[in-house]
Amino acid sequence: MNIKSLLLGSAAALAAVSGAQAADAIVAAEPEPMEYVRVCDAFGTGYFYIPGTETCLKIGGFIRVQGDFGRDESAPSDWDVFSRAYISFDAKSDTEFGTLTGFYALEADADNDVADADYKIDEAYIQLGGLKAGFFYSWWDKGLNGETDSLSSNSEFNSIAYLYDGGSFQAGVAIDELEDITTRNNGVGIEGIVSASLGGVSFDLLGGFDTELEEGAIRALLSADLGPGVFQLAGIWASDANAYFSQSEWTVAASYAFKVTDKFKITPGAQYWSDLAFVDGVDKWKVGVTADYQITEGLSSRLSVQYTDADNADDSVGGFLRLQRDF
Repeated sequence: MNIKSLLLGSAAALAAVSGAQAADAIVAAEPEPMEYVRVCDAFGTGYFYIPGTETCLKIGGFIRVQGDFGRDESAPSDWDVFSRAYISFDAKSDTEFGTLTGFYALEADADNDVADADYKIDEAYIQLGGLKAGFFYSWWDKGLNGETDSLSSNSEFNSIAYLYDGGSFQAGVAIDELEDITTRNNGVGIEGIVSASLGGVSFDLLGGFDTELEEGAIRALLSADLGPGVFQLAGIWASDANAYFSQSEWTVAASYAFKVTDKFKITPGAQYWSDLAFVDGVDKWKVGVTADYQITEGLSSRLSVQYTDADNADDSVGGFLRLQRDF
């Protein structure tokens, strides 16, 4: 009995040792250290570092609900409501050649069940320092405050541009692909701009030349802080219809953005076109007012009412009411 007990005890001890060693061999992997998103303040507010990189990313956009009104706005109806979604991704990093930027923005409109699939790329470009290439808004896109003026006929192209920025002085040149705009499928346009600012006054002189039509336009724009608001004045002359401006031989426009309170702004404006569509003696003028109210941070509203009188059409009143959430 003693020998049997000894053997049984030895076997139990060996089993226990073997079990303990087996248990020690199973080691749970320690969790990987978590890398939290870090704020990147090198390029302004809203940027954060993409984890594991030195690239800073900013995500922005807006949701807009807008009701347009005017004669035959959505024929035979005189009004129409649509919603718009816009989202942008802006990636930046420092290099030995300056700031490297990659920008992409997508826009989609929802008007009805048929038009809900109206998605489009709003902008997509690469920028290194002052050199910019891709699909983006040109310098012709800049307008006056308010909603009265129309200072370009086309302002977004696949382009390559260079802008020298000396602070109070800027100068730039761009080459644009004028696809499906002029006489050929793929025309070429050239832009040049000179800008200067001093205190609360800035001035732009912009030119565009359509090489396919061999016509061009020149635009001057002045902006000045005046009293409780900003006064702006613009004028355009075109040699004939071209990709950059084809509305009239010349036009002049003005606006004044009057800041009533920190949240409320009223902007009256006016514009006059001479030789509309380059037809001698046919003129057009437009006056209107735009009211902006900041409801709360990130939520704003805008009401625009415009009156138009052209020699070759009946006078009309139109505009829109907009509610927009920015983020």
